[in-house]
Parts: sequence; structure tokens; C-alpha cells
Amino acid sequence: MDKYVKAPISNEDAKALRAGDYVYISGIIYSARDAAHKRMYEALQNSENLPIEMKNNIIYYMGPSPAREGRPIGSAGPTTSSRMDKYAPSLLDLGLKGMIGKGKRSEAVKEAIIRNGAVYFAAVGGAGALLSQRITKSTVIAYDDLGTEAIRELEVENFPVIVVIDSEGNNLYETAIKEYFIE
Repeated sequence: MDKYVKAPISNEDAKALRAGDYVYISGIIYSARDAAHKRMYEALQNSENLPIEMKNNIIYYMGPSPAREGRPIGSAGPTTSSRMDKYAPSLLDLGLKGMIGKGKRSEAVKEAIIRNGAVYFAAVGGAGALLSQRITKSTVIAYDDLGTEAIRELEVENFPVIVVIDSEGNNLYETAIKEYFIE
């Protein structure tokens, strides 16, 4: 089922999404990859403030290529989400409401998704050039020294994703295998 949501995403909208839903996100999301997550995790360990508010926000696991002339961002495909699994539960407990990436998540992340009424979305890997067309503005807001792994504020319009793990813990990667498995 196609759904349209605004970001930051409300608790109600997050809880209404189901594994398998096609979702189009419009609004403000943030990009952060491995190095930025590690730095945020270390900040939390040292009781320091994070560079972005987690409450109801969505983080896209992405490090873009350089922007072409006239474009706000280069190719913007998802990176493997499991590399953020060590850090995700802490951010979810601070109110992070959604994550966009590709691939499976750990049991600890799934439990944190359920505990916090959050959602894990997948973006299509290998489609970075197409996904970048849905990003209308990109601004580095933290950790500029990390280059492509800096935290960016992204303005998106109808950014296409699929719900993989919903707020109840339903996991599309598990249910799809059962549904389409042929013996």
C-alpha cells in the first residue's frame, strides 16, 4: 500500500506504517553513516549534546558522491545498515523515529524499534542517481571534517522507501521469504 508521510515523522504516522508498505517521505531528514554514528555515540558516552535532535527524526544511512553542477547532491544511495547496529538502539531510545538503509538489522535494533514505536525503511540499493532526484536541498550541519560522511540535513520530496521493520516488529525480510518460498 502506498503511503505519504511528512518528516519529521509523528508517533501516529510511524505506528500506522506496516512492513511492506511503500512510503513516500517529504520534509527534512538527516544523513549519517558509520563515522558520524561513532562520533555521536562517543558524544553520548561523554554526556555531550548531539549535533541533531533525535526526537521524531529520520536518519538516512548515506554518503553522497559530489554534486553535479546545478544539483544539491550527487548520487545518494543507501549504505548497509548493519554497520550502524551498534549505535542505533541508543539513538532510538532518544526518540529517533526512522532509519533508512539497506539490509538486515540485529535483534537489538529490532527490539529498540518496537520499544520506541519506530520504523526501519529500505531504499533501493544501486539506485543512488534516481534517489538523488528526490533530494531538493542538502546542507552539511555537523562533522564537516568527515567529508561525505558528514551529517547533512536533507530536504526531500516524495523520497521512495519500503517499510522493512514496523513498530510492531514485523519484518518484511522474514515474511517475504515465507510468502514466496517454494519447496
